[in-house]
Amino acid sequence: MTDDSPRGPEDEFRDMLRQFLSGGSDIDPSQLAGAAGLPDDPAFVARLMSQLQNAVNSSGDGIDWSIATEQATAVGAQTAVAPSAAETAALEQAFHVAALWLDDVTFVAELTATPRLVTRAEWARLTMPVWSQLAEPVATSIADSLTGVLSEQAPEEMRSMLAGASQVMRSVGGTLFAMQLGQVVGQLSTEVVSGGDVGIPLLDEQQAALLPQNVAAFGEGLDIEADQVQLYLAVRELAHARLFRHARWLRLHLISSIREFAQGIRIDTSRLEELAVDFDPSNPGELQEAMKSGALIPPKTDEQLAALARLETTLALIEGWVDVVTAQATARLPKSAAIAETVRRRRAAGGPAESAFSTLVGLELRPRRLREAAVLWQTVSDAVGAERRDDLWSHPDIVPTSADVDDPQALVARLTSNEPAFDDVDQAIQDLLDDTTDDRPREGDDGSAIEPDGSGPDPDAPRS
Repeated sequence: MTDDSPRGPEDEFRDMLRQFLSGGSDIDPSQLAGAAGLPDDPAFVARLMSQLQNAVNSSGDGIDWSIATEQATAVGAQTAVAPSAAETAALEQAFHVAALWLDDVTFVAELTATPRLVTRAEWARLTMPVWSQLAEPVATSIADSLTGVLSEQAPEEMRSMLAGASQVMRSVGGTLFAMQLGQVVGQLSTEVVSGGDVGIPLLDEQQAALLPQNVAAFGEGLDIEADQVQLYLAVRELAHARLFRHARWLRLHLISSIREFAQGIRIDTSRLEELAVDFDPSNPGELQEAMKSGALIPPKTDEQLAALARLETTLALIEGWVDVVTAQATARLPKSAAIAETVRRRRAAGGPAESAFSTLVGLELRPRRLREAAVLWQTVSDAVGAERRDDLWSHPDIVPTSADVDDPQALVARLTSNEPAFDDVDQAIQDLLDDTTDDRPREGDDGSAIEPDGSGPDPDAPRS
């Protein structure tokens, strides 16, 4: 039985995409994969084409982030090496000791969940929900811009086809973006040593984790005993996780701030139009360079720059606090200073995957004011002690600001001042209590009313 239903532009567009994805085109799929910053090996390209074919046949809305999870875990599993029983036992013991050491120097809440040891693939799978939250606004912006540009730049005879096929284009574009994100997160899983290594809370609340394979790789060539490296990294990870457990508002605040920043990202449609007009499928280098360099994302607006400054301050305060309490907790480790310096250099240099994420989402993961934030927390610790320092995380209104990072002594002066620190509500209540000029009648000793001007019955007159 044949389908006699009328065929519209969307059906024509689907047929054209199916022909390309099935190999019935002069365009080499591996070149397009390379242009998108994806591996061009045959196995990956075949998988990419299969995923895109599924996207063409699908009519669902939104991005299927399970594609990103599958790609990330596949990349993480490629070079996986299982830890030995001795390594596992040593890291579990390191977490136990790290908890005791942190108890001595911090006043933040302990975790209720047992710290975990995870593989690279597990880290990729566990963190993907947060990565997809952060990337979704950018993916939406790219889809909107690409759909508009292709519709405008297409030949006249294809415009009606493209106009009726926007949902198909979004599905294909979303699948390609998900594959790119999966590749980036999978590569990150080969670089990070812990759940909080990139500074943002990627794991579920109250969860700390180390990646044994990457911890071992971190310690190679340092000429430092493995147990010291394990202890130091366990303390850092527990400190990071405990902070987000203590400051319940912080995780949502940080993720929301990143998403708000990402929602402001727009694609440079003029640059995209140039690439669409001049694109040579046999030489995709220009498109690949534009995507890798971030040339498609125009300069940030003033609003975005202000939002980014606030976000970077928060990230720096988090990392700076972790640095300070880790240094205090690991003071008894002979090589703690050397390990800390390695962490700082590694953070400053970043890695290929971090650069890829910056291009994909338009956000640097490493805050620039980290050293200044660490100085602030150390100054506060020295002046008022660890308990007052950690109390500053109890509410977003009293967390140090960018101005405090610039001038830690001003913050210390406020914390050590004997004058009560009233907020607006407190001050309004106090003003009301102190106000004796209102027009409300007051009672004398005998219960009779005294007027606002003080007139009333003579208090010495005999009572009837």
